Amino acid sequence: MKVLIACEFSGVVRDAFKERGHDAISCDLLPSETEGKHIIGDVLEVIRSESFDLMIAHPPCTHLAVSGAKWFKEKRADGRQQDALRFVQELLDAPIPHIALENPVSVISSYIRKPDQYIQPYQFGHGETKKTGLWLKNLPLLQPTNEVEGRKPVIHMMAPSPNRWRERSRTYQGIAQAMASQWG
Repeated sequence: MKVLIACEFSGVVRDAFKERGHDAISCDLLPSETEGKHIIGDVLEVIRSESFDLMIAHPPCTHLAVSGAKWFKEKRADGRQQDALRFVQELLDAPIPHIALENPVSVISSYIRKPDQYIQPYQFGHGETKKTGLWLKNLPLLQPTNEVEGRKPVIHMMAPSPNRWRERSRTYQGIAQAMASQWG
């Protein structure tokens, strides 16, 4: 199966699919942190030029996540939120038979549609919380694989730093493995 992992620089999800024998390619504006098939560029251009069986998209949540609601008025006024929502809609409308789009609790629910499900890292072997929505097209709900205790808001409590956004955007390995085994 040919799989596109959109807006991923870490390679975590791409590599989980690759390990299961799929032709997995990641695409981001940033270079990949790991070896593997990776396109640096606009994912919408990649979607227009190649065909895929499955896309898992991780659009930036900077202008969408409700954790930043205090800046929404400014982001709506200058168009950043509308641009981010337009990008999400283009990903969801991509001519790809199977799509999963993930994002934290966000305005996608209000302006596009509610997610098909919410997942938590602690359902996939990580003792942390990070409520994440999944918007699905022709895919089953992601089933928990290893529910564990802990449930600490590590991501939420992360101290400010220049790389905080990078660390907060990573997909947990257990979630990536579940995606690859259940959707691959």
